[in-house]
Amino acid sequence: MMRSLWTSASGMTAQMLKIDTVTNNIANVNTTGFKRERLEFQSLLYETMQRTDLDPVNMTGRPVNLQVGHGVRPAATTRIFTQGSMQSTGREMDFAIEGSAFFEIRTNFDEYFYTRDGSFHLMPLEDGTLMLTTSSGFPVMSVDGDEIIIPEGITSRDVTVTFEGNMWALNPDGDVEDLGFQIRLVQFANPNGLEGIGGNLFRQTVASGEALGEADGDTGRMSRLIQRYLEMSNVSIAEEMIGVITAQRAFDTNSRGITTSNEMLQTANQLVR
Repeated sequence: MMRSLWTSASGMTAQMLKIDTVTNNIANVNTTGFKRERLEFQSLLYETMQRTDLDPVNMTGRPVNLQVGHGVRPAATTRIFTQGSMQSTGREMDFAIEGSAFFEIRTNFDEYFYTRDGSFHLMPLEDGTLMLTTSSGFPVMSVDGDEIIIPEGITSRDVTVTFEGNMWALNPDGDVEDLGFQIRLVQFANPNGLEGIGGNLFRQTVASGEALGEADGDTGRMSRLIQRYLEMSNVSIAEEMIGVITAQRAFDTNSRGITTSNEMLQTANQLVR
């Protein structure tokens, strides 16, 4: 009887974590470049009450096992890296990635992180130049591994970026010049192995593999960089609400299992009296 109590409790705990995952998806429905998460479950250990015991000669015995499960546990959180919808912003320093790539970002501690959020800004430097950064002030990396510096006298309205990430600008003389920078786009063999650290950033791990630069020819299908657009979250409110309802129903059913087990224990105790 106690087995059903713990089994139902494990189901309630699992559904609570699923609700946490779904509500996080809903909370980030308007987060640029956000990828929805899906919680995966695994069954717990099975107790074998009777094993198969066949006698093929006499054609007798038990052909199946008698097993009782002990519930469920959360196994993994998988990110769904499907393409989000493109939203036109008209802002020159907004970039959307069409494909599987990520931008490479360097923090103040010389750590490298990766993001799909292309809402960038130009930060003024002391010498009058401008550096391409994220909204948090982290520099965006070029294919050469350097910061992207815009020369003095050029504004964001003068900058044009190609599908490959090459940067051109209209200089004060009215001529179009190559700025000599290409925004670095990288891919991973297993993007689900990336570690989310918040702030729309991911950290490379052993499970994700090394960052593969598209400009180096290390990847298969190339991505496209689209200026004046942002990739929106791939969260579907309708789909997430269905997940909330199913998790709630499963939670209620598991709680009823605890109530039923308790009532059966009470009945058994009364038989002794």
